Amino acid sequence: MSNGGKDRAFGPFDRTRAGDSVLATVVALLFTVLAMAWSFHAKAKCGGAPFNAEGRSRRWPIGDPHAVIPCYSDMMNLWVGRDINHHVFPYIHGGITDAGHIYGGTVEYPVLSGMLMWLGAIGAHTDKAFFEHSVLILAPFGILVTLLLVYLVRWWALLWAATPPLVLYAFHNWELPVVATAVGGIAVVAWGASRKPDGEPRLKPRTAAAWAAVLFGIGFSLKLYPGFFVLPLALYVLTRDGGFIARFRTPREVAAGLDWRGFWTTIGAAAATVALTQGPFMIFGWAGWRASLSFQGKRKADVDTNSIWYWGWRILTGGKPGSYAPSDTLNSIVGVASPLLIAASFVLALYLGWRVYSPDKVTLGVYPWIGVSGAMLAGFMVFHKVHSPQYTLWILPFFVLLNIRWQVIALYLVADLSLDLTIFRLFGIINDPSHPPMKWWVIGGVNFGVWVHAVLLVYLIFAFVKAQPRQPLASMGLRVPQPYVAKQAVPATA
Repeated sequence: MSNGGKDRAFGPFDRTRAGDSVLATVVALLFTVLAMAWSFHAKAKCGGAPFNAEGRSRRWPIGDPHAVIPCYSDMMNLWVGRDINHHVFPYIHGGITDAGHIYGGTVEYPVLSGMLMWLGAIGAHTDKAFFEHSVLILAPFGILVTLLLVYLVRWWALLWAATPPLVLYAFHNWELPVVATAVGGIAVVAWGASRKPDGEPRLKPRTAAAWAAVLFGIGFSLKLYPGFFVLPLALYVLTRDGGFIARFRTPREVAAGLDWRGFWTTIGAAAATVALTQGPFMIFGWAGWRASLSFQGKRKADVDTNSIWYWGWRILTGGKPGSYAPSDTLNSIVGVASPLLIAASFVLALYLGWRVYSPDKVTLGVYPWIGVSGAMLAGFMVFHKVHSPQYTLWILPFFVLLNIRWQVIALYLVADLSLDLTIFRLFGIINDPSHPPMKWWVIGGVNFGVWVHAVLLVYLIFAFVKAQPRQPLASMGLRVPQPYVAKQAVPATA
C-alpha cells in the first residue's frame, strides 16, 4: 500500500538527491582511501630488511619508538608461530598442546579468517610481504563498508571513513571482512524494506532477513560477533507483519500477525551457513578446528587483553603491585563471570528491544533489531575477557547508523585514540630487557581508554535500543516504534 511517497523521500533511489548521494560517495571514498593509505604507511614501518631465518623483520615489533602511531600489527605478528610462514593449510593438521600452544596451521580465529590469512601468505616469504599481501585482500572490504554506509546514511558515513579508527585499525588485524558482513546484512534488510515505485517493499521481510542471516553466518565464521545479530533479526521478522502489538489486541489477533515461518527461516539460514563454512574443517581437521576454540578458552585476562577484568580486578585478586602478571584467582573468576555477564547482557538487550516495540501505549513501527544488535555487541565488548583496541571498528558502524549523542561518540573516539597510542608503548616498556620505568602518561592513557570505553559501552546497551536510525535508513521501513496518533476526520467543505 502506497503512502504517497513519504517512505521514498529519503530513499536510495530519490532522483532529487542523486547529486548529494554522488558527492557523499566520492568524498567518503576519498577519505577511506586516504585513511587506509595512512594505516598501511604507519604499520609497514615495523617490517623490512634485514630478516631472520623465519622471515621475521629484525625491527619488529617496535619499529620507530618515537612514531606518533605505533607500528605494531597483529597481522605481521601472526606470520610466526602458527605455521603461516610455512604455508600450511589451516586447521586440517593442527592441534593444541597442554600448555595452550597451537600448532600445525591452526590459528586462534574462526575458519574463514584463517583461510584469508593462508591466502595472504601465498607467495610471501617474509612478514612484510605477508602484511602487504594481506592489505590487498583487506582493502576492498574497507571500501565496501564505506559504500554500504553511504547508501544507508549518506554523509554520516564520514564517521567511519574520516575518523581515527580506520587509520589505526584498518590493517591492524582482520576486522574489515567481518565488519563488511555485519553492515552488509543491515543493508540487505534495509534495501528489502525500502519501497518500489508502486509502494510495495522490494523484498518480503523473511526473504531479506534470510539473505542477511547468510551474511551474519559468514561473519560468525570470520570473527563471531555478527552471529549475535541473528536472533534480533529473527524477532524483527516474527513481528514485522503484525505492524504493532498493543494491549487492546486479543491474543488471537497478536498470534495471527506473528511470522513464525520467517523466524525459523532466518535462524535456519544462519545455521546452515555456519555449517557449510565450518563443517568441512570439523570433518577433515577436528583437532585443529577444536584447537582454535580451546586456545580462546584457555586465554587469560592478562595485560594484553585491555579488559575491565585485568585493569579492575588484578590487584583485588592477589596481583602484586609493580607486576603485570594476573593471578590464578582472577582467571578463575573471569572464566565464570565473563560468560554469565555476556549472556545476561544479551537477554537484557532483547528484553529492552521488546519493551520499546510493545509498550503500554499503542505504537506503530517494527522491532528495533539494529539497536538491539548494537546493544548485544556493546555487552559482549564490555564483559568479554578480551577487549582488543581494533574492536572499535565493530561498533563504529552503529554510531554511523543510529542517532547516538555526538558527545558520546566523540568521547568514545578520544578514549580509543588514547588507548591505541599508549597500550603498545606499554608493551614495549614492560618487555624491554633493560626494565625502564613506566611512564605516567602511558599507564594513565591505557586506564583512561579502558574505563571510559567500559562506562560508555554499558550506557550504549540501553541507548542503542532506543536510538532512531539516521536518514535515509529510517525511511526504508526500519524506524523504531513511535506513539500512534489517530488522524481526525476532516469536515467536508461545501
